[in-house]
Amino acid sequence: MVGGFNGFDGVSEAKLPGKLQSDIDVIGDDEVNDSPIEEVWLTVPINDDPSQPTLTFRTWVLGILSCVILSFVNKFFGFRTNQLSVSSVSAQIVVLPLGKLMAATLPTRKFRVPFTKWSFTMNPGPFNLKEHVLITIFANSGAGGVYAVHIITIVKAFYHRKQHPAAAFLLAQTTQASLDTKG
Repeated sequence: MVGGFNGFDGVSEAKLPGKLQSDIDVIGDDEVNDSPIEEVWLTVPINDDPSQPTLTFRTWVLGILSCVILSFVNKFFGFRTNQLSVSSVSAQIVVLPLGKLMAATLPTRKFRVPFTKWSFTMNPGPFNLKEHVLITIFANSGAGGVYAVHIITIVKAFYHRKQHPAAAFLLAQTTQASLDTKG
């Protein structure tokens, strides 16, 4: 079986480019949990590299920034007559060069957390795919926005009533939590 194809629906085993063919040859006849879509199995590795760091300083900084900025921009432009929406793909494109820049410029020195055995570095090595995916997930979380902001805005704009910030916060939290569980 090559690249997840076993000849179903008339699809024959194709000759794969260089390295990928040698990876498949090494695997042999073992079952490969791979995608039947050619573009996926040509670009996405089938093996995970556990040595790549994921929850790095770069991931947290770029992820939180992209989440906050996308949330603000989408909510800001959402009040226009012709609404404008910026998707998480924009952040995905922007953070790649920023992540590579951070990998090139941040110090590699280890910082120790006081009174613990924990330590971390701001730059554990080259910017990798796992960090990029996690930052995109952060950005996607901020791109959607909170639905209850419309309720809070309508109460203030049309009914000219002020809401206590704690009540507005609880409204936003409870409506968002119930919407997230549905799916």
